[in-house]
Amino acid sequence: MLYSTLAFVVAIGVLIVVHEWGHYRVARACGVKVLRFSVGFGRVLLRWQKHPDSTEFVLSALPLGGYVRMLDEREGPVPPELLSQTFNRQSLWRRAAIAAAGPVANLVLAVLLFASVGLIGQQEPKAVMGTPMAGGLAEQAGLQSGDWVQAWSEDGEQWEDVRSQPDLHWQLAQAVGDHRPLYLSVSNTQGHGHRKLKLALDTLQSRDLDAATFRQIGLGGSPAAPVLNAVMADTPGEEAGLHAGDRVLSIDDVPVPDVSWAMQRVRGAVVDGRAQPLRFLILRDGQRIERTVTPRLEGKGEQAVPRIGVSFAGAPDMVTVHYGPWEALQQGLTRTWELSTQSLKTLGRMLVGEASVKNLSGPITIADYAGQSARLGVAPFLGFLAVISVSLGVLNLLPLPMLDGGHLMYYLFEGLSGRPVSEWWHKQLQRAGIAVVLLMMSLALFNDLTRQLGLH
Repeated sequence: MLYSTLAFVVAIGVLIVVHEWGHYRVARACGVKVLRFSVGFGRVLLRWQKHPDSTEFVLSALPLGGYVRMLDEREGPVPPELLSQTFNRQSLWRRAAIAAAGPVANLVLAVLLFASVGLIGQQEPKAVMGTPMAGGLAEQAGLQSGDWVQAWSEDGEQWEDVRSQPDLHWQLAQAVGDHRPLYLSVSNTQGHGHRKLKLALDTLQSRDLDAATFRQIGLGGSPAAPVLNAVMADTPGEEAGLHAGDRVLSIDDVPVPDVSWAMQRVRGAVVDGRAQPLRFLILRDGQRIERTVTPRLEGKGEQAVPRIGVSFAGAPDMVTVHYGPWEALQQGLTRTWELSTQSLKTLGRMLVGEASVKNLSGPITIADYAGQSARLGVAPFLGFLAVISVSLGVLNLLPLPMLDGGHLMYYLFEGLSGRPVSEWWHKQLQRAGIAVVLLMMSLALFNDLTRQLGLH
């Protein structure tokens, strides 16, 4: 918990500083006097100022945000000699540039972080598939256990390499979101016997690659051998007498080819809402032993998942994914653009009811992912920072009052009409914006809590 909290504070601190630095630098470039650069809100904890007329840099008690306070006649009287340095007297284009600079800084940071990950390189699971889920699109397409996915295509003509499983999952998310099929070029694990398959993702109802959609697609996980790594206390696995090191040979007299198949068989052990017993044949110290394991349903209603409380030792084959400098920068630009457009599409589908608001995540989930990525190393943590930086940039560009995009919306109206938004309308829109932002924050926090309680 402490590790996740520390990683979260570092991540949020970096992203806030970069965001506010964007506003600050463009404001200074436009000749606007910046009174305060604050990381956080509320009571000031630390303060630094070079001299009384320079910008005051502060660290405040509540670290979930920040602000840049500029000289402005609307906030108080301004000496005549400083009027040219006020924000409100700048041209429309300068004010718009200052408002847009924060989100743009986050997007530029994301490009550089993604490029850095590509340059450093990181270990990722090889795109070798386990047993596809019965009845899923992968099985219907002819995907088999041990297939190595080497390339993908939108039309079956132009092909791009698949570097790893995360790369494949990203292309799946793009195809599901665009409601189009995905063509795959696969071979065996040695790279022989190439064939082309078509995943009919355009037949799916959902446009979100969530857990339910992933089950419909039915891609198998790791094809590793089904050897138990650990058996948790007070679980059906322990009660049945399973031990770490046991190799699962069969379940209900059906041979177990890999970890993916074993996990699917456990998840499918439900009839009319009741978990069914499974007969495990295991190999322990050269002896074959039979054990009966009855999964325990965790969760409520349709969300209930049968579990037996074991983990498998089999690890997938790993590959090192890295790029040269120019290719890394291209990948950074491409990934930032695709993630930005995907985020906007998801938000749009949430507005029209085509996507679930469960996609929203709050500080608890972000902190959890921050800790997990930091434990994996520098490259995964930088990749996590890049994703959150994109999210922050896109969120702040939304045309909602209280956000940078809301100010850009006001300036667009001013540019089209030739007059600024009236004070009355400004107040009403601010109130509406506060309500929408508070609603989004409440939903995100609610989603966090339901995930923690296993109800999501």
